[in-house]
Amino acid sequence: MTLVRRAVAEDAEEVLRLRQVMIDSVRPGSPTAWQAESLPALRARLAEPDGEFAAFVVDHPGRPQALAALVVGTLEYRIGGPGRPGGLLGYVFSVATDPDARRRGYARACMDELLEWFRERGAGHVMLTASPDAEPLYASMGFTRDTTPSMRLYL
Repeated sequence: MTLVRRAVAEDAEEVLRLRQVMIDSVRPGSPTAWQAESLPALRARLAEPDGEFAAFVVDHPGRPQALAALVVGTLEYRIGGPGRPGGLLGYVFSVATDPDARRRGYARACMDELLEWFRERGAGHVMLTASPDAEPLYASMGFTRDTTPSMRLYL
């Protein structure tokens, strides 16, 4: 049985380390200087157990003080619509497993906890962006490809 727990403020540096693992999987050699600036805000978010931000983690079985896996999500309000009259939706990001802890079910276990967290708060659906390597996991959990085009503007 995998012990999944809610991340706390003391986990912030490890959360950032695993986020970098995820970033490096799609953009190898990405800079890491952003982590120092992100750390205080992340600690504050992790210290809010009733907020709209949640991270679920598994402690690394072979390295004390390290995390093996991480899943992070936010609960967002958007004006209601068909299938989501309450307007709440979940957004999943920063799904990462330490390279030496992969293929043990840790990411799936963390995702299960995050999905339950979304359900308990009334999210009508959950969104995420899947890498080609991770898509089979999400598909096995019931996620489907979104047909709505997405656009982005960096400010």
